[in-house]
Amino acid sequence: MTGFQIRAVPTTPFADQAPGTSGLRKPVSAFLQANYLENFVQSIFDGAGLSRDAALVVGGDGRYHNRTAIQAVVKMAAANGFRTILVGQGGLLSTPAASCVIRKRAAAGGILLTASHNPGGPSGDFGVKVNVANGGPAPERVTDAIFVASRRIAQYRTLEAEDIDLDRLGPTSLGPAAVEVFDPVADYADLMETLFDFGAISRLFSGGRFRMRYDAMHAVTGPYAHELLERRLGAPAGSVVNGQPKPDFGGLHPDPNLVHARALVDAMAGPEAPDFGAASDGDGDRHMILGRGFFVTPSDSLAVLAANATVAPGYAQGIVGIARSLPTSRAADRVAEALGVPCFETPTGWKFFGDLLDARRVTLCGEESFGAGSSHLREKDGLWAVLFWLNILAVRGEGVEAILRSHWRRYGRHYYARHDYEGLDPQKADELMAALRRLLPGLAGRVIAGRRLSQADDFCYSDPIGHTVSEHEGVRIVFEAGARIVYRLSGTGTQGSILRVYLEQFEVDPARHGLAADAALASLSTVARDVAQIESRTGRAEPSLVT
Repeated sequence: MTGFQIRAVPTTPFADQAPGTSGLRKPVSAFLQANYLENFVQSIFDGAGLSRDAALVVGGDGRYHNRTAIQAVVKMAAANGFRTILVGQGGLLSTPAASCVIRKRAAAGGILLTASHNPGGPSGDFGVKVNVANGGPAPERVTDAIFVASRRIAQYRTLEAEDIDLDRLGPTSLGPAAVEVFDPVADYADLMETLFDFGAISRLFSGGRFRMRYDAMHAVTGPYAHELLERRLGAPAGSVVNGQPKPDFGGLHPDPNLVHARALVDAMAGPEAPDFGAASDGDGDRHMILGRGFFVTPSDSLAVLAANATVAPGYAQGIVGIARSLPTSRAADRVAEALGVPCFETPTGWKFFGDLLDARRVTLCGEESFGAGSSHLREKDGLWAVLFWLNILAVRGEGVEAILRSHWRRYGRHYYARHDYEGLDPQKADELMAALRRLLPGLAGRVIAGRRLSQADDFCYSDPIGHTVSEHEGVRIVFEAGARIVYRLSGTGTQGSILRVYLEQFEVDPARHGLAADAALASLSTVARDVAQIESRTGRAEPSLVT
């Protein structure tokens, strides 16, 4: 490409560009402000320390503004000294596939245009996330440096040049940089074939005896699911639904849970339900697993994968450890104990798993927010989890519900739920958490509603590898009878604050494993509301979302 000019554009800082747990997420309208996207991208180039001697990977989840933003990012990358830029065809690249490509091609890192499971469209959300050379999300030391750069920015650098053709595979030039538009599915799909027994899974589908429904929610995983499930594994055409990525996700909220994936939940509860149901989110890093009329909590999903890991060729030698986020139930802890491997408890945010994975201290990781992954990448991975479940089903020859009930008989059942109070006034939400923290010194040993507290603290994490310390990651209240409550404010919302309350009740008696989760957790839910004075402090008598 000829006829380019590198230009320095004067700008002033925005006050609200502090990256959250997964990058910068805001309403689309924020990113449509003049210089808003460019300021943050320049701050990445100034603060993240990405090597210009290696390639930069760029892609997104296909949401509204994705293609326009990618053109801006690649021009800025060229102007900022990147000589090689790899772009997913059509501007698409799932978050786990981006991690795969960064690692396989020894790239400097990546810029991903995604707001994950947040809604899309012109009135929805947009986001920018940076991944580093190990393929994982930027750790706190990097996001802190990006934020510092965003507060000092005075100009950004860009290239005045024609847009690249995002739909045509192959190399092109963009001023001083070489750009390759690559197949976003191939490298990732090839990696999956090395991890799982595709022969066994294919036999599961042969003869039409086994049926599944995978809901891609008109998000980025549609092309990946069509390739892996229908083409390579032989699932019947139509097994993947909502498989065409759309800028507004087809009007769907691309969050795979019992509320937003209601069509899948209803299909799995019907008289003609498939044997297996699954869904992934906007950028492909989350998963929901369903059997016929049966929901698998994300915490249980992680525990089952750990307990059955050796059925998959990629994990045949066993696992060296497990990591889970603070709010995730302790179901995986019991599996780790049985296997004789460590289980690490970290703050929320996949970036906290990176050092543990790089140091080979853990093999599997998971979060209660429908995310799980392993040492194959440095991101959580929705389709990987779906394929892992298919491998387990193929080898064990049992259904989803039978596998879970067998698991509970051996390890006990952790009843679990998350209550979200969305769109809260930020000041009131902060005051609620501050009041909870003031209560902590006097809680341990108290009896509340017949439950004796054994522990009450504000979770502080000391990274055993990087030796960094992360404070105030969530208020944790633990009872002697195997119950637990965790309170934290989420960093993924864009409208007000989100208070998340996590409830967990352990039950060892198999005779009590058939209770409905809301019934098993009813009294604990009341305790959680009362201790935090949620209604009086927020005006909310009930959560806006229960998952």
